[in-house]
Amino acid sequence: MSREFEASVIKALEDPILGGALGRFSEAYKVSRAKAFEGVDFEAVRGEIAERKAYAAAHQEELAERFAEQARKNGVQVFRASSGEAVVEYFLKLCRERGVKSVVKSKSMATEEIHLNKRLGEVGVEVRETDLGEWIIQLAGQRPSHMVMPAIHLTKEQVAEIFSKEVDERLTSDIPKLVEVARREMRPKFLAADLGISGANIAVAETGTAVIFTNEGNGRLVSTLPRIHVIVIGLEKLVEKLDDVLPIATALPRAATGQLLTSYVSFISGPTPNTDGSMKELHVILMDNRRSAMAADPKFKQALQCIRCASCLQTCPVYRVLGGHVFGKTYTGGIGSILTAWFEAMKESEDIQSLCIQCGNCKEVCPGKIDIPGLILELRDRITAEKGQPLMQKAILGVVNNRRMFHRLLRTARVMQKPLAEGGYIRHLPFFLSSLTDSRSLPAIAEKPLRDVFPSLPQPEQAIDTAIFYAGCLIDFAYPEIGAAVVDVLAEAGVRVVFPEGQTCCGAPARYSGAHEVAAQNAADNIEALLAQPARWIVSACPTCTVALKHDFAVSLEKTGRTDLLGRAQELGERVVDFSSLVKKLVDDGRLTLAAGEKLEKVTFHDSCHAKRTLRVGDEPRELLRGGGYELVEMAEADWCCGMGGTYSVKLPRVSAPILARKLKNIRDTGATLVAADCPGCTMQIRGGFDKQGPGPRVKHTAELVRERLVRRAAAPLVAPKPR
Repeated sequence: MSREFEASVIKALEDPILGGALGRFSEAYKVSRAKAFEGVDFEAVRGEIAERKAYAAAHQEELAERFAEQARKNGVQVFRASSGEAVVEYFLKLCRERGVKSVVKSKSMATEEIHLNKRLGEVGVEVRETDLGEWIIQLAGQRPSHMVMPAIHLTKEQVAEIFSKEVDERLTSDIPKLVEVARREMRPKFLAADLGISGANIAVAETGTAVIFTNEGNGRLVSTLPRIHVIVIGLEKLVEKLDDVLPIATALPRAATGQLLTSYVSFISGPTPNTDGSMKELHVILMDNRRSAMAADPKFKQALQCIRCASCLQTCPVYRVLGGHVFGKTYTGGIGSILTAWFEAMKESEDIQSLCIQCGNCKEVCPGKIDIPGLILELRDRITAEKGQPLMQKAILGVVNNRRMFHRLLRTARVMQKPLAEGGYIRHLPFFLSSLTDSRSLPAIAEKPLRDVFPSLPQPEQAIDTAIFYAGCLIDFAYPEIGAAVVDVLAEAGVRVVFPEGQTCCGAPARYSGAHEVAAQNAADNIEALLAQPARWIVSACPTCTVALKHDFAVSLEKTGRTDLLGRAQELGERVVDFSSLVKKLVDDGRLTLAAGEKLEKVTFHDSCHAKRTLRVGDEPRELLRGGGYELVEMAEADWCCGMGGTYSVKLPRVSAPILARKLKNIRDTGATLVAADCPGCTMQIRGGFDKQGPGPRVKHTAELVRERLVRRAAAPLVAPKPR
């Protein structure tokens, strides 16, 4: 991360107004969005959008030509621009030839992308933004911080201050009064403008129609009052037929602002008369600017399904604390990282994409069904391939790649940590590591790792099934008690548990850093260790590891050309199961019984990102907790990220901290005395946060709580295995 970018991150984090405004909005958005989609089959609608937009991307050139041909028949002057510079030159020539001195503009992301306002201003053409939010931003000399609500980061008091300077009048923060001032100032600009510029949300090839969604009347004033109107449309806005507008019109306002429909929906197919009876000049610029290159890319063509609703921003925990001036350029948030890399430059996206915590919220709400987290990982892969890994990262992952060296280092660290460890926690780290313990305590490395404790753990005398336990690094070396609970619960169901000594890191840190060579070697080592002996299940109590074993091994192996192992990776993935899902099945099959009927303490459950969004596991642990007699109280945003994000909290601890703080507040607000989680990483983050803050709820893994509520069966005695 560059020093300049890091400074902008710190500045955003230290702005209490920004964090408050974005936090309040995200809370309100969740409610309004849910209400707006009541009675609408969101999955069906977004399936339609994805299908139709994918078709448009695959037939982009054909549809662009068809649109241009039909629009020209309608009397429109159509220009195909290969680059942003070509668009600017078109405008400069048009203004020069038509004597244009004043321009009014309705919001257009495409013109923001090519910095059109600045270029026109340099030749003496006055450009006035007329969308209220865009005008505020223009007066403030800032960039938009959001794709739909560009001034979302400003308070009404700040807007009043900006307007006061513009009109040379002391204004209060009364919103209706501020809107009246905007109307008073803008109206003469509309009437005097020589040229109107707008964007479009959709371009229909079948009819040559531009479809524009707006919530303010200024969009229609821009398109009707000036004698010339120019619509700038990126090629990604093309659809084949008029019928394709319906699913987008259904989803866009609901996803963007929680409305059933925007205030104004305009269909513009050709020029209309001016007020003096002459015909308006209507120009449409179809802008490429690397969109055709994106459409040709087998991975990134998916990003052209974006309908610019910004729901990915509204549900992003990182955007909520940093805003769009940091997390984006012209386009903000996760999708902004991707679009910036293509429309501006890969280098421009290098710092931005590192902010993604890979929680997957955006993927769930995207009306275009874009795998935004997956595309950001692809960006990281390409950046790493181009630039190589940072030296420190390469050195660390090199150690992780060597199982014996990695484990020896952890054992050495256990001895070295003694001056820093207290009561199972490391609460302060020295020098440049201090930021890692500013907002949370870290767990001390266990006195004995699980692999040393495992031989003494009780096993069933007569096993019905065998399961291989994949512990992962945290359970093995920091939380062996969680591993012991897993073994104990499964043993009670007559499952003999095996712990292969050759298992090592699941490779997630390497994969999420773009270091697939390391991740592929981790995959190869684990495949050899975990498939060495037969077992009905391979059990993991860490969702991140479960996802790696089930899905990600194949990705890294394929990327590094180790296709000979793909068959074994698939075999492994088919046998992998998460702890809660397996135990719920064993309870349902009558092989385990949980004690119920007692009135136990209140517990709240935190969903880990990988469990909820990739594994689709959320009901199972809750049912186990209820079945064990706990009073389950749901927290607000139970499935929002805790800020751990694997190595994210190590690389970006300052960004992780406010995400964790919000999670801790939501937990405290429930009044629960106990927090349950299925993920050792989330357990570490939340437990460490409460230790740092002071007295708080106890934090335990679901496996520990299930073990406490087991009804033991004398008919299935447990015995310690014979020494090996």
